[in-house]
This record gives sequence, C-alpha cells and structure tokens, in this order.
Amino acid sequence: MKVNHQTQLLQLNHVKKHFPIKKGLLQRPKNYVKAVNGINLTVSEGETLGVVGESGCGKSTLGRVVIGLEKLSDGSIQFKDESIGNLSERKLKKYKKDLQMIFQDPFASLNPRQKIGNALEEIFIIHTNMSKSERKQKVLSLLKEVGLKEEHYDRYPREFSGGQRQRVGIARALALNPSLIVCDEAVSALDVSVQAQIMKLLKDVQTKYELTYLFISHDLGVVRYMSDRILVMYLGAQVELGDSEQIYKNPLHPYTKALLSAIPRPNPKHKRNRIKLQGDLPSASNYPTGCPFHTRCPIAQEHCAEIVPEWREIEENHFVACHEV
Repeated sequence: MKVNHQTQLLQLNHVKKHFPIKKGLLQRPKNYVKAVNGINLTVSEGETLGVVGESGCGKSTLGRVVIGLEKLSDGSIQFKDESIGNLSERKLKKYKKDLQMIFQDPFASLNPRQKIGNALEEIFIIHTNMSKSERKQKVLSLLKEVGLKEEHYDRYPREFSGGQRQRVGIARALALNPSLIVCDEAVSALDVSVQAQIMKLLKDVQTKYELTYLFISHDLGVVRYMSDRILVMYLGAQVELGDSEQIYKNPLHPYTKALLSAIPRPNPKHKRNRIKLQGDLPSASNYPTGCPFHTRCPIAQEHCAEIVPEWREIEENHFVACHEV
C-alpha cells in the first residue's frame, strides 16, 4: 500500500506512562515504573510503523496508551489533528471506531460460552443501529473477509485453531472500519506457516481498507516484512527510528545492532557476528541516569552515565539517541 506521507494520522509528543508503586496504609506512590518514558513520533496514513525491543521495553504499553486503554502520565497524543490523550470514557467513545487493537491471545478476550457470531454482533449492537438481520449479514461478510466460513458463525472459541482465532480477532478489529489498528504481538504465538498466512491477510486488508498499523513485535524478521518504518525501544525510551531497510542495512544504535545480530540466518554457513549484551535489562522502577542503555552498552563512555543523549536526525528520516554515533 502506498503511504501518504503528506497526511499525518497520529502524533505523539513526549508521551510517558509511569505506573505508581504504592506503599503504606495510605497507599501513596513511593516510586514509579517508567514503562514508557518520552516517546516522540508521527505516523502517516497508510503506514505500518513497527515497534521492536526486548520484553519489558514498553512497546505493548505504548500501544495501549495510543488507543486509550491506558491513561497518559505526561505528554500528548494527536489523532487526526485532535487531542485524544486522557479523554474521559464518554469522550473517547467518539474515537473507538477509528482506533482498534489486535491482541496476541484473542482467546483470552473472547467469552468461551459465547458463539463467535454473537460476540461479533455485539460490536454492532453497541455502536450502530443495525437490525438483527443486518448485523448477522455484516458478521458473515466479516468472517468471509478474513478467510473463515459461514459455518464458523455458530461455533465457540474452543472449536477454533490459533490461526482461526486470530482471524476472528482481525475481523473484530475491522468491524467498525477503523483508521488505525495496533497489532500487539499479533502473530508471535502462531506457527511459522500460520504466521505467514496471517501477515498476508493483514497486508491484504490494509490495502483494501487503507489502514494504518502500529505493529508491535519482538521478532525483527516479522517486523521487517510488515513495516515501512521501525521504532526501536529500550526500557521505555526510543533509541532509533528509520525506514525498515535503513534500520536493517545501516543500524546506528548499539542496541539495534545487538538485536539484529541475534536474528538467525537462513544459510548456517553465513554466520553473523553476535553481539552479546552484558547483564540484564535494568528495572523500570530503578531507572538508570543518563542514557538508559549505558549499563549494558559495549561502547559506553563515562558521560553516557550522566547525560541523556539527544534525539538526532543523522541522515534523512533516520533518528538515533546515542552520544557515540
């Protein structure tokens, strides 16, 4: 799908999400888990922005903040030039149709006692004035759209395979004709062959319905296939952002280089020089001073522990936060 870089759909300005750690009888915040710690980016219409990083880097929390499942701690979010950060549930409902999410485990968000057809119909009961017959026809059309059959309408979630359940999750996300879909590890729990089918489906419906994706994954191979641009996160912070091919061919940040070095190569004879990071990911409740990556960085200098690196554009549309680049 052709990306319209002239039309900005989503803008994040210094977005933070800090979860309070409460102690004592009064349950007053004594500290904070800095899950998302100052994200600045824009997403254009029709674009797929991949978000990668280790578990605990804040990428899923970022997705939940974007669609309003988590409240902002600081910063602002603009969607179609309107501020949507920290809206009340009543005001946020106006944007529910435009902002949807595909979860890693669709089974967990389905009622095991409810047939799939009824579960999908509920969306139209809440958000539209469709008649019962219109709702059923719409659901049958959605099932067909995602590669399922009419007979699946009367089946329960336990009767579906993992790939079929994810197709139901995609159908649910598509139901209200959204503009932006957050795909949160949408294929990570699937077999490789099923992953390929679901990714093709996501690309097909993106083209057909002119969708924009925020595609969250820990699998850099999957992200490369799906994404136009890639944001690399570490400990809630953004460390690199660029076009997909820029990131893979010319990674600038030492963390990005370490992530890419861990990707298996199809030909075992072509070995990649593995960059092994020292130590564990620091706790987001005990946030490092200076550059958040300095405690594990192979090229860290003394000033890296004291000064937060500036977010800089090194080449066209290629940004990095690192003192040593």
